[in-house]
Amino acid sequence: MGDKLLNINIPNILTVSRILLTPLFVIYLVKGMFHFALLVFTIAAISDGLDGLLARYFNQHSALGAYLDPIADKLLLVSAFATLAALKVIPAWLAVIVLSRDILIVTGIAVFTLTGIQFEIKPSLVSKWTTVFQSLTIFLTLLDPKFPEIYIVKSSMFWITAGLTTTSGLHYVYFALNALQSASGKNQKP
Repeated sequence: MGDKLLNINIPNILTVSRILLTPLFVIYLVKGMFHFALLVFTIAAISDGLDGLLARYFNQHSALGAYLDPIADKLLLVSAFATLAALKVIPAWLAVIVLSRDILIVTGIAVFTLTGIQFEIKPSLVSKWTTVFQSLTIFLTLLDPKFPEIYIVKSSMFWITAGLTTTSGLHYVYFALNALQSASGKNQKP
């Protein structure tokens, strides 16, 4: 298990590089250097797709990668939404929805871990689409945050992202409640 967990391979290196790019991304945002932030975000997004592709192609899946990949995604996206909301580039309500869902997921994982309930970290289809639309929203926003001609497109993306994020959050709540009910049913004595 230890060898499987600490497996250092190219997909894991790409994932770690994505984590390390996040502070640089935020610095560029705070300094108003949106084109550089867009470049870093694009590199991070490409590395996200590339690490999954390489892991599948070379069969380099690892427990470390299974934990680090979603952490890298969440770190980048949460940082993006929180910073852009603080800069008033995207609506604060959207950042609250995105952050609330991720806090909900982390809290659920903590509860399962503390109670000893076995679970598998496996994103659902709606969760994958949520990540895609959250990324597209950030990408589109960073193209030019003050470009008025795409306001309607950006506004639509905000609402679609909010809807998917909410749906995904509710899906995880449903999954968690079923898992908790199933676990409590196993603990009851006949």
